[in-house]
Amino acid sequence: MTGTISKREMKDQVLDSMELERERGITIKMQPVRMSWMKFQDPEAPKEAEGEDYILNLIDTPGHIDFSYEVSRALKAVEGAILLVDSTQGVQAQTLSVLSMAREQGLTIIPVLTKIDSPRARPEEIREEISKLLNCDKESILEVSGKTGEGVENLLNKIVEKIPAPDLETKFPSELRALIFDFQYSTHKGVIVFLRVMSGEIKAGDNLLFKISKQSFISGEVGIFSPKEKPVLKLTAGEIGYIVTGIKEPGIARVGDTIVRKGDTVEALPGYSEPQPVVWASIYPEDQNDFPVLRQALGRLRLTDSALVFEEESSSLLGKGFRAGFLGMLHLEIISERLRREFNLELVITSPSISYDVEYKNGKRERIYSPAFFPDDGLVQSVFEPITLIKIIVPNEYVNDIMKILYEHEALVQDMDNFGGDRTTLEGVMPLRELMRGFFDELKSVSRGYASLSYKSSENKEAQVTRLDILINDEAEPAFTRVISRRIVEQEAERMVEKLHASLPRQMITIKIQGRALGRIISSRTLSALRKDVTQHMYGGDITRKMKLREKQKKGKKKMQARSGGRVSIPQEVFLKMIRPD
Repeated sequence: MTGTISKREMKDQVLDSMELERERGITIKMQPVRMSWMKFQDPEAPKEAEGEDYILNLIDTPGHIDFSYEVSRALKAVEGAILLVDSTQGVQAQTLSVLSMAREQGLTIIPVLTKIDSPRARPEEIREEISKLLNCDKESILEVSGKTGEGVENLLNKIVEKIPAPDLETKFPSELRALIFDFQYSTHKGVIVFLRVMSGEIKAGDNLLFKISKQSFISGEVGIFSPKEKPVLKLTAGEIGYIVTGIKEPGIARVGDTIVRKGDTVEALPGYSEPQPVVWASIYPEDQNDFPVLRQALGRLRLTDSALVFEEESSSLLGKGFRAGFLGMLHLEIISERLRREFNLELVITSPSISYDVEYKNGKRERIYSPAFFPDDGLVQSVFEPITLIKIIVPNEYVNDIMKILYEHEALVQDMDNFGGDRTTLEGVMPLRELMRGFFDELKSVSRGYASLSYKSSENKEAQVTRLDILINDEAEPAFTRVISRRIVEQEAERMVEKLHASLPRQMITIKIQGRALGRIISSRTLSALRKDVTQHMYGGDITRKMKLREKQKKGKKKMQARSGGRVSIPQEVFLKMIRPD
């Protein structure tokens, strides 16, 4: 409609450029685009707004809470936000989280109902929800259909009317300050930063500086998004665009950093923070020959995702791999899927875990990132774990079932309120480890997919957790170690021992499988040794001859057990069964 893309180039989901985004119907990578719009005659519009050509800068952001920091920087780069609400589903919990951030930034918000062409649309009910949420008139809520184009022209006109143009009368009108809200990596061009120029201007060949990382560079190409990269002579205050930096090292470009001229003394724009991983998992290649490829692949992804951190580690079962930190479960899922698709890697990914702050009885305090390094109960004074604030919006009929699973996952419901007549909002706190323990899947299952969940990190609180070791012939296997709630440690130990007993093939020696926690063995099973019938060649004869042969076999087994030291070979497929959820 704006002529940004020709009809020949137009296709569905233009801004979702990644295959993964198209498949899942979610936005993973932030996407800016610049459009021109000529406002047509509108009897309600002020006279001075008619017939002029306007430049609109749109940023399509992820909605998932894992990427909330990046979204907050994108919100800082604009003057307004369009609140899109699906008229078939209503307001979702994640929408409330992003809306809260937009309000904190003081943005002008335009509420819009989408998918009004759908036969399942409930525009009147959803309009009531939005009206209560924003405390606005129902008539001010626009209706659009991206499929048919209905209402889109009116929306574009409302953007021009309601969202203010950038305020160019800044404190530093001549000094450059530009906010980085995203970046990507190109093999030929290096890091390309996406930015909003707050003051000053940028041209190719300028000597610039990243204010936070203190790295200087000469700007290469500068340009705008339409939506493909389009070079321009310069970017001026109020514009959104990109700069080719030529930098090919990870960790220098960071979301939220400020670009200034080298030598300038202006302060960085406020709000920058380092992304902190909250979920940890080990990543190994199925074929150890792919280890160098995995290292290179993680390095490439780190160039476009500064929140990804990793370090090398090794396992007696799986060989060499990496311990990696992520912003959340979706972030972990996306990175692992990109490693598989973009680099053709077959991976083994261990069960995700979180970090704990452990206070020892001698007064020492330490942060533990891996369950294998979690200390024994006798050494620990107290343990502190990350807590999340959760918000669930669900139809009333499923509230009772959801209350049950909240109790099972140690959640404390702090507030319950009616939301739009036939839906309820539940707010509370839950340990992050429980959120990761299949809570989202259970929530979708009991609500038949109608519940929506959002969460954000809160302060650390004291936790009643312990380390569960799985012993194989009295030796702990670090790959199977878990940190779990004391409340369920016995049933979890029983479950894991039974699962390993059923999965592990019998061997020439007896295998003793035990679950150990709280300083004692709490679950045990024995896998008997393979035994050949040494009397099968005998037909009749004295029974004492058979007994002698069996006793000789028994002594041989004991000698074999002693020589091997009880060590057991665990096939990789058994390991995969153990780390995958039931």
